[in-house]
Amino acid sequence: MKYTFLKLDPSWRRLDADERLAHKREFAAACTDFSDGHLLRAFSTIGTRGDTDLMLLSQAQNLDRIHEFHVVLAQSGLMKWAQIPYSYLAMTKVSEYSDESRLEVRPAHAKYLFVYPFVKTRAWYALDADERWRIMQEHIKLGREYPDIDLNTSYSFGLDDQEFVVAFETDDPGSFLDLVQRLRTTESSLYTKRDTPTFTCISASVERALAALDGETVAAEVV
Repeated sequence: MKYTFLKLDPSWRRLDADERLAHKREFAAACTDFSDGHLLRAFSTIGTRGDTDLMLLSQAQNLDRIHEFHVVLAQSGLMKWAQIPYSYLAMTKVSEYSDESRLEVRPAHAKYLFVYPFVKTRAWYALDADERWRIMQEHIKLGREYPDIDLNTSYSFGLDDQEFVVAFETDDPGSFLDLVQRLRTTESSLYTKRDTPTFTCISASVERALAALDGETVAAEVV
């Protein structure tokens, strides 16, 4: 899995409309090619973050395909004007604490995705396995009190700087805010070393997320 956050150079928005449209069509074409057989989801972060504009969540069965996708993506005119301020690589695996974990991220089904990298303290890993399991059950039980929030956890040990990438989906940002506030009171939170930056991502088609970059209508983005 790869979470790729993009930030456009403001000068790009001053280019001629036809040139911007060509750039977006090249970008969308790369996404369409990858999404044939792989999961690809797009999100806008305009209005929720000042340092990113768009996020792509891509998932494949091997790193080579993720690599190839981003090589092709980089060839688009849009990427010549873009930076990648944040990038998180992870893999799915069965959870040792819950039987509700999944090996694939679900297709889009909620308006918002809240994403953040997560690192636990070394003291957490020094605990006995049964003790860690006990502590996590309180954490999991609290999460189940919010059935409108869906959790995707992926693992980055040895792959990237963080240990986990956590992604919550919901239609109600207020419900997620309440959940996170309550999670601060659990015993497991004592072992959190880092859980920022946090990204509030608005689900969108690739075309709509691209249209938001310069305010052009979605109709103009159809290839």
